[in-house]
Amino acid sequence: MAPADGTSAAAEGAGLDDLLARPLLRTVWRRRTHRVSRGANVPAGSMSYRSPHEPKPLSDLEEAVLIALTGCTGLTMPDRPFEDPRDGKPIMAKPNLTMYGRTAGSPDNAQGTHFFMINDTGTYYLRKLPPAPGEPLTADALVARAAESKVRVLDHRLDVAEGMRDFPAYLDSNRFLSNLPGTTVFFPVVDLSHQYINALMYLLTQPDGARPAFVDDRNLYRPAGVRKWLRNGFLNPALKLPLGALGPMRTQIEADLLLQNLMLVADAMGLGAWIHATLNPQVALGDPKFSRAYGRMLGFTFVTPRWRLADLWRWHVPLPKYATLRSHPVGLTSRDGEPLITAACPPAYKTMTDAVDAVVRAKFGPGGTYGDKDVFARIYKEDYGQRYLAEASEYDERVVECARDVCAYIHATHGRFPAHTDAIHVPGVWLQAHHVEEEYYDRFFTTGLTEAHRGHAGRWHTDGSSPPSPS
Repeated sequence: MAPADGTSAAAEGAGLDDLLARPLLRTVWRRRTHRVSRGANVPAGSMSYRSPHEPKPLSDLEEAVLIALTGCTGLTMPDRPFEDPRDGKPIMAKPNLTMYGRTAGSPDNAQGTHFFMINDTGTYYLRKLPPAPGEPLTADALVARAAESKVRVLDHRLDVAEGMRDFPAYLDSNRFLSNLPGTTVFFPVVDLSHQYINALMYLLTQPDGARPAFVDDRNLYRPAGVRKWLRNGFLNPALKLPLGALGPMRTQIEADLLLQNLMLVADAMGLGAWIHATLNPQVALGDPKFSRAYGRMLGFTFVTPRWRLADLWRWHVPLPKYATLRSHPVGLTSRDGEPLITAACPPAYKTMTDAVDAVVRAKFGPGGTYGDKDVFARIYKEDYGQRYLAEASEYDERVVECARDVCAYIHATHGRFPAHTDAIHVPGVWLQAHHVEEEYYDRFFTTGLTEAHRGHAGRWHTDGSSPPSPS
């Protein structure tokens, strides 16, 4: 897709060439937040500033580089042991949910982080694409891939109505500079549900005597559906693990790492970059507690558990009319009815047994992560990929059955899955990228701009001054 002024992405390639050659350490060392975008005004007493410029959106190529940072960048390597050196017994060596890698690490390569992109033309879900064939880091390839990944979910910038930017929508001074015209915002949400199931099974692959007994700290520390597994000795009753201690299974760290990578690359491009508090996550996703005041916003599907008397002491929900306190997002569907994000729990699955089985199939079934021999032929040299698939162990059936019981218990007891964390987690921070208001930084700060900022227009825009608006 060409910029609106008719120039091709390749014509703006000098900026991309400069970015590819720019030293990482220099970028890291000079990385600073630049909050003030071109066209923004800063009310700050004697340091107040009013921009003489119109906002200038990022070009298609600039956005495409940042979109690429959120997506798949190739394949990972299963460089792990297959057996316990103490006794030669097999250990679990197939924990990954996917073999597709990104610019940041992920527990068990869960890659549960989904991104939305917000700009003047609308709000987009960024579809996860398989690894790009050929040379992915050319201007035309990046722009084409970005266009393929974008799914428009709103025809406008995700935001609250004029005059409603006070708390709880935005925090403090953020409301004056965040999500303004001309800016591009990357908003991460993390599907925890698939990795929650996967990580439960991984915990259950520990050696005899080291498999924990799951207990429910929201239900008097009773066994969490595992009495059978305590009686038959599969779990160690002395090694208690509260469900609340599992939290989000560390999967939420993916989003933070990806945002930092976006920050560094935007800074190296000479753009302003700013990681800060999002529009209130519950507002943004369309939580029923806020939808009456703010509307459906992104329009996520929410599950509200039926109120039960036990919720008084388990969750401190005093009456049925407050049941929405425990609502949580479980999915998102496009305007055309395409499932974009689907949590591994009801209503997408009839039961939690079905959800667990779906996770197992996605890993080991036909066409699953470990069922695609061609992928491992691309990862390994010679026939090592086939050796790995043959020699590395998979789940003992007891592992899967025990995980089914734990997950079924959570949903039956608490009316949702997971219970102690949300199925879809919103970290509550997003990244804004924009063209900096250079005059503001020159007027007030001794080292407000780097060479990358000062040279940005000449490298990234064909007229050397104003960036073209995206089409």
